[in-house]
Amino acid sequence: MKRRDFCKLSASAVLAGILGGRLGLKTATAAVPAAGEKAKVYFSREITPESLRKIYSMVNQDIKGKVAIKLHTGEPHGPNLLPRELAKALQADIPDSTIVECNVLYPSPRQTTEGHLETLKTNGWTFCPVDIMDAEGDVNLPINGGKRLKEVAVGKHIENYDSMVVYTHFKGHAMGGFGGSLKNIAIGCASGKVGKAQLHGAGWPIGEAFLERMVEGGKAVVDHFGKQITFINVLKNISVDCDCDAHGAKPTCPDIGILASTDILAVDQASIDMVYALPEKDKHDIVERIESRKGLHQLEYMDELKMGHRQYELIEVA
Repeated sequence: MKRRDFCKLSASAVLAGILGGRLGLKTATAAVPAAGEKAKVYFSREITPESLRKIYSMVNQDIKGKVAIKLHTGEPHGPNLLPRELAKALQADIPDSTIVECNVLYPSPRQTTEGHLETLKTNGWTFCPVDIMDAEGDVNLPINGGKRLKEVAVGKHIENYDSMVVYTHFKGHAMGGFGGSLKNIAIGCASGKVGKAQLHGAGWPIGEAFLERMVEGGKAVVDHFGKQITFINVLKNISVDCDCDAHGAKPTCPDIGILASTDILAVDQASIDMVYALPEKDKHDIVERIESRKGLHQLEYMDELKMGHRQYELIEVA
């Protein structure tokens, strides 16, 4: 059976069970998965500040000290950005936390720290501190087991944080096919002038080589924080385009909910499974974007690098 067909079949069973109530999903209680167990992925159908805070409480057991909240703050007036009130509620619930970003490589006001700070004001990211992590340069993180890269340059300020909460707007992506938690920390933590060029490669080619460099960049960040990193994917406003596109296409995929896990591979796999389980008319555009860029290779290579588990237990948070 081809990977694409397997994904569709397994995902259909998952989402049918969720929506039809046939999986007997249990009420979530926070717990650290024991060795050998499937990864735990928590799911909320509701996309509200209250549900976001509740689902975060299921996966925050190792978050401590000074906390970086990595999210995509978007291009000026980006059309598909997640509602700011969601991130505002989450940040207020995390002691000693700061939203973090890095400058970008492509032409944008966000190429420079000064322009980036102005864009933050334009987009309403004014309710808490936002740290542009490469404002004072970068630092190299090693990539253990990487076949494309041995290190990646990330924003130097990453050294100032003990933990990271990866808060991701799950959506399509022009080069990666889709952007989940992996893309958020790989491209998002890479420094604008050096790290992003390392990951994209000369000429910005798409394909497996780029995807593997991106995964390796994400592995460097995951390894840096160890257990003190956790992942939340919000499946809302699912355009085929990333929030780095100031004129992103209008979403044709319906909102699905919020997924969270301490396992980066499991949370991105579950997000893909839920998208693939949708009716054809709802998933057509986003699936075409994913598969035209070989986006599922992200999951395959994360698995190869032992970044997490593709098998997971889905637990609904009521």
